[in-house]
Amino acid sequence: MSTVCWVIVPYAAIVVFIGGLVWRRRYDRFGWTTRSSQLYESVALRWGSPLFHGGILAVLAGHFGGLVIPASWTDAAGISERAYHLSAVFMGTVAGLCAVIGLSILLGRRLAVRPVRSATTRSDRVMYAVLAGVVLLGMTATLRAATGHGGDNYRRTVSPWFRSLFYLHPEPNLMAPVPLTLRLHVLAAFVLLACWPFTRLVHAFSAPVGYLTRPYLVYRSQDARAGRRPSPRNWTSAQ
Repeated sequence: MSTVCWVIVPYAAIVVFIGGLVWRRRYDRFGWTTRSSQLYESVALRWGSPLFHGGILAVLAGHFGGLVIPASWTDAAGISERAYHLSAVFMGTVAGLCAVIGLSILLGRRLAVRPVRSATTRSDRVMYAVLAGVVLLGMTATLRAATGHGGDNYRRTVSPWFRSLFYLHPEPNLMAPVPLTLRLHVLAAFVLLACWPFTRLVHAFSAPVGYLTRPYLVYRSQDARAGRRPSPRNWTSAQ
């Protein structure tokens, strides 16, 4: 079971993720979109979207630092383990709360506004369920660590295991002492990774680079038509 959870599942999710993106880009290029529902409702979206996206980007940045950067590097930089832990927990809690609040607003909007609910596809429902599970499990793990009940230093367990996957020498035994909440969070994250290419989340890999080089759009008013002059509304004297 340890090999299945911490070797087979991660590699399978990565393969599905990469292959799914290639397939989607090749065969569903015009479906590579967020399917925006802003026309149906914009007030809740104006609050929920920035909160969620800002919070989740900060969370991803924190995960990148915690998983990719070894503890020896921060030790060499003079950052003590306690200082790193306190800053990570504080920033992670703030970013996580923003993501949770923003996601709650977006989900409430999707359930409460009938046109938005009608535009929700089956893949959207699966994606939102998995995404909510990942965010809530991660927030639970962060709050447990903040209150001193985490019971694990992930930089000595989860981080080395994560890096070992990319060294092609996985070490599943490192995940044995990790608390259940954190293990479920990791597994849910890989499930979300596998679902990613087949949902609206693909828009995260879209960048409006073409806007930098595209020609200007020329707009003309309705009256200023080529070859025509607007007729005067008042009487004019005959010439």
